[in-house]
Amino acid sequence: MTGKVAVVTGAARGLGAAVAGELHALGHRVALLDLDGEGARRRAQELGGAAFGVKVDVRDPVAVRAALDRVRERLGVPQVLVNNAARTVSRSVWEIELDEWDDVLAVNLRSVLVLTRELAPAMRERGWGRIVNMASLAGQQGGLVAGAHYASSKAGILVLTKIFARELAPYGVTVNAVAPAAVRTPVMDGMDPERLESARAAIPVGRFGQPEEVAGLVGFLCGERTGYLTGATVDVNGGAFMR
Repeated sequence: MTGKVAVVTGAARGLGAAVAGELHALGHRVALLDLDGEGARRRAQELGGAAFGVKVDVRDPVAVRAALDRVRERLGVPQVLVNNAARTVSRSVWEIELDEWDDVLAVNLRSVLVLTRELAPAMRERGWGRIVNMASLAGQQGGLVAGAHYASSKAGILVLTKIFARELAPYGVTVNAVAPAAVRTPVMDGMDPERLESARAAIPVGRFGQPEEVAGLVGFLCGERTGYLTGATVDVNGGAFMR
């Protein structure tokens, strides 16, 4: 795995930062993409060499294309993509404004389409690639904490993962989704404590997940030994959803 180029979106903090750290520890050259460019650059500096922070709004396809051009110039052609960028809003389905609905889906779901279509063709031509899309338990059962727009976007990711997996399977490119339950990240800081406690109590192991636990799974899915694993949704939820 040493030397492969990995792109992680939403990598300035939380789960994305943990995933970037895991991939870097596995020997990848890692591009950290985030709307918070300073945070992405700071996290890249923490990782040390072969890490590159880039400011980009994943809602803007033109900006995404420009950012990926910078990544190619700096690190090389990406062979690993982790679509992690997400916007989480805790709001009743009756209170969601349509502009907010559209924005959440643009960040969470449309960006997966945009990034994958930008990077997968080169993976296909090379005959090897790994794509991991961050879904959620909310996309399988609806969210106890996150809003309906967040849950809907994550459900869409599950289907899009299967579509791309089928398209790319003959070319040595795998596409999988990871579906965590609630993970203790900074996004929880602004959420209602009572709703968070209700969510925690519903998890059989009795706690929220840690970013590093999810990142370890992502790192495995991006490895050499997962060529026969594609189109799957891998749950990491403390037993909150068993199947």
